[in-house]
Amino acid sequence: MFEKLELTRMAQGLAAHAGARLGVIAQNIAHADTPGFRAKDLPAFADVFRAGDGTLELRSQPKPVALQSPVDPNGNSVALDDQMRRMAEIRQSHEMALSIYRSTSAVLRAALGRGGQ
Repeated sequence: MFEKLELTRMAQGLAAHAGARLGVIAQNIAHADTPGFRAKDLPAFADVFRAGDGTLELRSQPKPVALQSPVDPNGNSVALDDQMRRMAEIRQSHEMALSIYRSTSAVLRAALGRGGQ
């Protein structure tokens, strides 16, 4: 039932995108000292989610793209402060998705007369 609602589908897509993005950022942090490693990130959720036909549908997870950031002498482009900032953004996105899903669920329960359950 919840999958058919546009708002819950969007919230599920946002949560999935946040999880995938967190994996990319974690990989960046793991390779912070690897010579020649280039930091990556996923495109913004809004860019990925909006389909060409005007419907809101997350077709598939996007491919990570290299970040345009300064490179150390060893060829590594991971800046830990930037990665931590990105992790904070991801956490906010995930929390927003969960909040939307909880609110939608509460409204549906109230509409069905099951507000206290």
